[in-house]
Amino acid sequence: MLKFLSFSSGSCGNCYYLGDGKRGLLIDAGVSSKTVKQGLFRYGLTNDSFQGVLLTHAHVDHISGLRSFCNLKRGFGIPVYTTVKIHSVLAFHSFTKDFIPSFRRFLNEKGATEIGDFKVRWFEVPHDASQQTVGYQIEFEGEKFFLVTDVGHITEEAIAYAKESSTVVIESNYDEEGLVNCEYDDALKARIASGVGHLSNRACAEALKAIWHPGLKHIYLCHRSANSNTEELALRANRAALEEIGAFEQEPELTLVCLRRGEPTGIFTL
Repeated sequence: MLKFLSFSSGSCGNCYYLGDGKRGLLIDAGVSSKTVKQGLFRYGLTNDSFQGVLLTHAHVDHISGLRSFCNLKRGFGIPVYTTVKIHSVLAFHSFTKDFIPSFRRFLNEKGATEIGDFKVRWFEVPHDASQQTVGYQIEFEGEKFFLVTDVGHITEEAIAYAKESSTVVIESNYDEEGLVNCEYDDALKARIASGVGHLSNRACAEALKAIWHPGLKHIYLCHRSANSNTEELALRANRAALEEIGAFEQEPELTLVCLRRGEPTGIFTL
């Protein structure tokens, strides 16, 4: 059975596990390998299963722990997969330039990339990272898993991939009123709401109405802001949108979970 584990989700660090305990991928590496080992051990998993790390972009909260995952002495030494454009940033980034050449693997520009038993497809999303930010659809033994984090608005291409998937991980970063009233300066507020920053609860809810399809079983809200949002607000907005279109009536066992910031959210069977 395919399992999903969030180690941390937010500007404090982002890192996720997807696998069956024997074969697995990490998505982003914004936490330390020690944090991942402890989280895996808690749920009876080991780091022996990793077939690669997928990176969505080169912002620090997604790559700060990457060195430790590429360190053989720490029991990892796993390859790093992402696009040509993102690898071009990593080649000069102060966090990665010293070690990334030995672990660099490129995703195919078209079609799926096979990483062990996983088929990985990427698509570009609007975000203000250097060069490029991507989302992923990952296929494993017939199950399709979709993830977008750090996205200013949802594209039609992203919606198309999500509508094929049984699990969706999507950003619900800020409450619009919360952003207006929070302690951020005006420049940061403008950047977040710019369309190439982050996704609001309202925008996420509207995206879910477009994404919803029979067979969508699991929705996880990621990258929640600590300063302009709460778990309650994120869940309320997105649940209301799903109720509006009758999603829970069509799929009574549909799960809607807000992933925690800075700590594991638990392990989920997909």
